[in-house]
Amino acid sequence: MLADLGSDALEVFYTGAAILADRYETLGLHRLLPTDRVWVGVRSTRANVFGGFHYADQGYRHLQMGAVVTRYGRLDRTAEAPGLVALDLLRAYAHDCLHYGSYREYRVRDGEVYRVRYGLNIRSLDGCTYSAPDPAGTVSTRNLGVVMEGATDREASAIARQAAQRLGIAEPTGVDRFAFRDVTGRLAGDDLAHLPAQQAPAEQRTASRQDFLAALAAYGRGVNNPYRAFLADIGGSDADGLHDVIVSTMISGCLAPLSAWLDQRHGLGAFAALFRAASYCGPEPDTSM
Repeated sequence: MLADLGSDALEVFYTGAAILADRYETLGLHRLLPTDRVWVGVRSTRANVFGGFHYADQGYRHLQMGAVVTRYGRLDRTAEAPGLVALDLLRAYAHDCLHYGSYREYRVRDGEVYRVRYGLNIRSLDGCTYSAPDPAGTVSTRNLGVVMEGATDREASAIARQAAQRLGIAEPTGVDRFAFRDVTGRLAGDDLAHLPAQQAPAEQRTASRQDFLAALAAYGRGVNNPYRAFLADIGGSDADGLHDVIVSTMISGCLAPLSAWLDQRHGLGAFAALFRAASYCGPEPDTSM
């Protein structure tokens, strides 16, 4: 698909892929998502359908160990803005490489495969999750799912940002500006103020550009911003160090380094104090060294 966009788009993706491989190697991920396990939708027979990272119902499939994504832009016409299309695909691939590479553990429940561990997160066989959903209006998340998704996208957008900087890709104008800032991890509060305040009900969505922008804004408000606030709140002056420990722990599945990092700065038992829901009824995770 990238070949159809020209040599510049290929250069963007392969430049980013090299950055990605080096970065993930330092974090402990030695095997990336095979590119033949990534399916990219590039055309739609419906008018005005808008694809990209925030297209509905796409992303990584854990049991199938593959990713289903769409290219950025209108899918009923030839791709525009090849550089942004390539950066968006790079971000999606970098994101799904971490989903693919994060530790997971399965059990069989009632004859079906059931995931009980994923990265930092724990779930009992009877459905109890270790951390509770954040209350409405939360600024700094304490939900492990949001923490992991935020950490994953922080890595992916940083890789896209470095590729854009290395190749001198300028920020576009118009609506594409929001997508570029989102892809490169630079979407700010002022940007969100110009985007839809909420998504339309699922049954009313048409996969239009407006739906895409609403999903982009919802992701920023619900994932990226709460994770940034969490790093600032809990990590303080070593927010980057906390982020690195979180990602390496997601990959290894060993909670001890993260638990030790938190204990040293916030007192013994900080992992449970921060993340354990009062309603959790499963086994306690092993956080010992």
